[in-house]
Amino acid sequence: MTSKPYAEVIGDPIVQSLSPTIHGFWLEALGIDASYGRRQVSRADFPAYLEERRADTNWRGSNVTMPLKLDAAAMADEVTDRAVAAGAANVLMMRESRLAAANTDVGAIAILLTRLYESKARMGSVTLLGNGGAARAALVALKLVGISAVRIQARDLSEAVKLAVEFGLEVEPALFTAPIATDGLINATPLGMPGRDCLNCELNRMPPDGWVMDMVTDPPVTPLIAAAREQGLKTAGGLDMLVEQAATSFKLFFDADAPRDRDEQLWQLLKR
Repeated sequence: MTSKPYAEVIGDPIVQSLSPTIHGFWLEALGIDASYGRRQVSRADFPAYLEERRADTNWRGSNVTMPLKLDAAAMADEVTDRAVAAGAANVLMMRESRLAAANTDVGAIAILLTRLYESKARMGSVTLLGNGGAARAALVALKLVGISAVRIQARDLSEAVKLAVEFGLEVEPALFTAPIATDGLINATPLGMPGRDCLNCELNRMPPDGWVMDMVTDPPVTPLIAAAREQGLKTAGGLDMLVEQAATSFKLFFDADAPRDRDEQLWQLLKR
């Protein structure tokens, strides 16, 4: 425990997270006497972690990453509408002695989707890689911006089918290796991280004005993003999403708006 207000990001692994860089930059820019760190927490350790945080009056909240997002939503005392819809949470905090769960990923994805479709006459179709907590957030965001033609591609086809039924998708799911021929592609898996190959970087069937969103933050330019840029497609990377969701999280934790007028300086830090 620390002697001043703090928040942190938790998950397993967690050493690669850039959230402390983002929040630390904003805290310093605003002169807020608080800190933001990272802590490795496994699924087995998660219940004990939450009990400790409930008793810590300096704790302002935690961002939650893999593999804890589904557990976070299930273990909270109250859950926001977006976290309920996604069945997953990436934010935990105390609200009047109750542990509250929220999902700022949904809003971040919706913002990026709006940018990717800017000036387009139609919303088009989307392939979504994955069926975990990040994929669920993406499905909620896709619905928010009015994209209904979504096909899930996943390693476990039976789980993908369950998710498609839950979200009322009309397009039949497929395995990861199926060809991608939609207007957009979202990678909501860890594929592309160091040591995890991109299993589907063949984008030649996508239209010239197509786009790719990759939620992986490390490396900043994943094999999938590199392949999309080589083909001339519009892209949004994991760092784009991380900054957008962090801005909302920052407001929840520290009751202050993130200084987005300093984004250029922040991006210089993140790209080092």
